[in-house]
Amino acid sequence: MSQATPALSAPALPAVPTISFAQLGPWLLFAGLLAQLVVFFVSTAQGAVAFPGGTVLHELVHDGRHLLGYPCH
Repeated sequence: MSQATPALSAPALPAVPTISFAQLGPWLLFAGLLAQLVVFFVSTAQGAVAFPGGTVLHELVHDGRHLLGYPCH
């Protein structure tokens, strides 16, 4: 008598949704503008534009400039 092994079938993969550029475009634009704003505050502002008063935000961003290698002195 031979022993038959049951055939193993691969599990069904879920369908990958397609995203059109019309749906993705506004989010890419928003992310790009947000990234430019962050780069501005880290690299260029140097405390000239600060939302809260005081120097806490300036010192935090100043240390970030040193970590990223921006000249700030």
